[in-house]
Amino acid sequence: MSDKPIGKVVHYYDKIGVAIVRLGGKLKAGSKLKFAKGDSEFKQVAESMQLQHKQIDEGKKGQEIGIKVDQKTPEGTLVYPA
Repeated sequence: MSDKPIGKVVHYYDKIGVAIVRLGGKLKAGSKLKFAKGDSEFKQVAESMQLQHKQIDEGKKGQEIGIKVDQKTPEGTLVYPA
């Protein structure tokens, strides 16, 4: 796992379980990710990624993309490659 985050959660939609992540680098669908904030962390694969409500295979630096997540992911959570 890298020590450098590839993104940060800027919003979380509780009802649909989607985290909006501002990317600091490239991210491909199917990538393994670690979400961490304080003592809380979990890992999962980025199976569903969207940009402006359209499914994408890759997100680029500076984009804010939606990622379907398995757990509540509060704003400020950092996203790392796992």
